[in-house]
Amino acid sequence: MSKKLEHKRALITGAAQGLGFAIASRFAEEGAEVFIADLQADAGAKSAAEIDSKGGKAHFITLDVTSEQSWIAASGEVQKIAGGLDILVNNAGINIREPVETMAAENFDKMLAVNVKGPFLGTKHFIPVLRKAGGGSIINMSSVCGLIGHRYTTEAYTVTKGAVTLLTKTIAVRYAKDNIRCNSIHPSTVDTPLMQELFKNPDRKAERLGEVPLGRLATAADVANAALFLASNEATFINGVAFPVDGGTTAD
Repeated sequence: MSKKLEHKRALITGAAQGLGFAIASRFAEEGAEVFIADLQADAGAKSAAEIDSKGGKAHFITLDVTSEQSWIAASGEVQKIAGGLDILVNNAGINIREPVETMAAENFDKMLAVNVKGPFLGTKHFIPVLRKAGGGSIINMSSVCGLIGHRYTTEAYTVTKGAVTLLTKTIAVRYAKDNIRCNSIHPSTVDTPLMQELFKNPDRKAERLGEVPLGRLATAADVANAALFLASNEATFINGVAFPVDGGTTAD
């Protein structure tokens, strides 16, 4: 029985830990050769070694998603090691949790650089690589905040994720001719150590769970499985889609 990503090559940004690592691990389980692209060298190398130890194939490469030169170097390294790429997952992102009235302009610039410029540059420098491979899949990590105004999330984060949503759609329609699909994933609150810390406050926990019709947080596995589907041949006619993984939050 063939694996869903057998013979595929995938690069996932921000994959040294957290959600990015969950996606990289899931892809490797399904046969992909994965590139863990991150600034955290020790954590990234450890994560690649963990995937290898479980029978997968992983490489760590240093990547600063805000730097064009870093993306150019990453493209060269991926092509040297694997001969090309089939799947790009723009997952790296930050959230500086300050409201619009008090957020420093430089913090807004930082969020734009990572959350918007990063996917823009990754797409720019890997479209030629995907085209050379005969096409492929670009997956951008957005958020429910890229679809709706979210009362519990800062304005700056919503701005960046909204930009990712429309970047995705534009790439999807322009590069479909090259057999390059581009879709975005929109999780609601994901169960992470940070959220577990926030949920020590029962009011915060009630707020977040109360907005999800299914009554629980998203898990990293929920999001990784959505990414797997969009990357696989099961989704070859899915292009330009904003894919909620939110338990019905944006349907309510």
